[in-house]
Amino acid sequence: MGALIPDGRRARLGDVHASDYSTTETPTSYTDITTYNNYWEFGNGKTDPYRYAQDFEPRPWSIDVSGHAEKTGTFNLEDFLKPHVLEERIYRMRCVEAWSMVIPWVGIPLADVIKQFKPLSNAKFVRFETLLDQGRMPGQKSRTLRWPYVEGLTIAEATNPLPILAVGLHGEVLPNQNGAPIRLVVPWKYGFKGIKGIVKIEFTENRPVGSWERSQPGEYGFYSNVNPNVPHPRWSQARERRIGSAENSLQSLFSSQKHHTLMFNGYGEQVAHLYDGLDLRKNY
Repeated sequence: MGALIPDGRRARLGDVHASDYSTTETPTSYTDITTYNNYWEFGNGKTDPYRYAQDFEPRPWSIDVSGHAEKTGTFNLEDFLKPHVLEERIYRMRCVEAWSMVIPWVGIPLADVIKQFKPLSNAKFVRFETLLDQGRMPGQKSRTLRWPYVEGLTIAEATNPLPILAVGLHGEVLPNQNGAPIRLVVPWKYGFKGIKGIVKIEFTENRPVGSWERSQPGEYGFYSNVNPNVPHPRWSQARERRIGSAENSLQSLFSSQKHHTLMFNGYGEQVAHLYDGLDLRKNY
């Protein structure tokens, strides 16, 4: 049986398998994950997604797959997920703004999805695009970014075992404010690479230009790997503030712990080889 996603707020996900890729660190509480995050389609404040995404209806949903692949077309969410098995992966997640969380995502391996569509040899990159709907996503009325939101990975990054397309967290259906019904999770990259509300996936020969790279190329590069040795122009990346704790979510922002930031967010063993010969200070 493939992945089944119940239609309902905070519905429990069934038949979820544990993953060997999970960290053993204590996950951040559900409250902290779902009330303190970035989702610019619903506002630029950390609490805006929680406040303004509650009326968003993420079903029905479809995903358009195009570009250099043998299998393309438009698929409803159920058919898109059907061949796959849900996994829970507890990942460290690092925001470029120097805060971090440990999130128990539930999703499907992106590599399996890529394999399903059989990309051709000239598919060098994978481009992702978010829903464009100002009526349902009021933050898109802002001129902060050029909408719709776009992000991309190299085909090698996309077929690495770590990235997933998440449809849940903490064993429940993914909340609106965290990217429902489906979003990208790439744990060794900064959080803005985790595009939410995905409606398009395209296999391309040319490198996509992500929304933040297009908006502020001096601050946000294509690769966006966590690198504590390269400071952001406006702050250091050497340390991070771990938001919350499972035991004390109500006072999380006041009891946050400081951690030294790890290269590739601690996932170097799995991904460092992807960047052999690449200057990670220039290719930020």
